[in-house]
Amino acid sequence: IRAVKSARKPTDIFFRNKYIHRSVMLKVVAAVPGMVGGLIRHIKSLQGMRHDGGWIGHLLHEAENERMYLMMWMEVSKPVMWERALIATVQMGFFAVFSLLYMVSPRTAHRVVGYLEEEAVTLYTHFISEIDAGRIENVKAPEIAVAYWNLDPESTLRDVVLAVHADEALHRDTNHHFSDRIRAKRESLFEDMDTNSNKPHIKY
Repeated sequence: IRAVKSARKPTDIFFRNKYIHRSVMLKVVAAVPGMVGGLIRHIKSLQGMRHDGGWIGHLLHEAENERMYLMMWMEVSKPVMWERALIATVQMGFFAVFSLLYMVSPRTAHRVVGYLEEEAVTLYTHFISEIDAGRIENVKAPEIAVAYWNLDPESTLRDVVLAVHADEALHRDTNHHFSDRIRAKRESLFEDMDTNSNKPHIKY
């Protein structure tokens, strides 16, 4: 957790209270773990010719969820060229480091993501406070956000941040849960499913 908090300091200094820009930077990083984890577990499943235990779908869905956040915040913030270059550089570096970490220790990787998502929840909590205080304009919600979360057409930026906040809390809990399952050597998610013989579960 100290490493995650330390990694956040440059962003705090650079973006300060520019919460939309900070959200863009966060999503560029946060969209990587699910895809990396899903890819590595997919390859291991193929190599071992065994079921993955139901993780791949969850991880890829998380990656897609985070990617949609990025698309939404990009529409709101309209980053300039140098900001896009910074974003791409950070993403490439994080992709390399996280890929290595996941191959070495998936348990640690998921714990790190859990802490990263905790920081995201904190960020969006402050974001909401800034909107409520009037320091960030509560503009109309982007159409992409209204469509993705099935929000009311009259929804505002605050409604979007609340939706993202709820998703990030779920990602936080899920990744800490995954790390705990690896530690307990109970990786198969099918162990928690109803074993009713009349409703067989398809393992994938």
